[in-house]
Amino acid sequence: MMADLQGYPSTCLHTGELALLAILVSGGIVLQILACALYNNWWPMLTVIMYVLLPMPLLFFTGSYASLLSESDNGWVNATKFLTGASAIGSIAIPAILKHAGIIGWGALAMELSSYFIFVLAIMCCIRMNDDDDYYRFL
Repeated sequence: MMADLQGYPSTCLHTGELALLAILVSGGIVLQILACALYNNWWPMLTVIMYVLLPMPLLFFTGSYASLLSESDNGWVNATKFLTGASAIGSIAIPAILKHAGIIGWGALAMELSSYFIFVLAIMCCIRMNDDDDYYRFL
């Protein structure tokens, strides 16, 4: 019976992390939609294209996050870093360009950038959760 209780604290902690991740992603999506719906202007949804393109280089060209965090002479890893960075900058640039062109207002810009930073926080939490899984697997 005592052996069964050993895994419960880590399971509860992992469930709480998943709940936090779900809340962050849901909050980012709500802010993205509110930036469009409150101002009756759907141009900020262009940022969603960049959100979809952002993980594609990671999925197609690398095998793990570890290869991204270290220096490499591999051309595919370097191309992945470049394309991921370009997509991340595009996620910030699209709302800024729309604001500069006068298509969206300050409120929509603030919500778009808040949505972006919440998504970044969710991605960082997800990477941390994956790193912790590797750590707990060997205990």
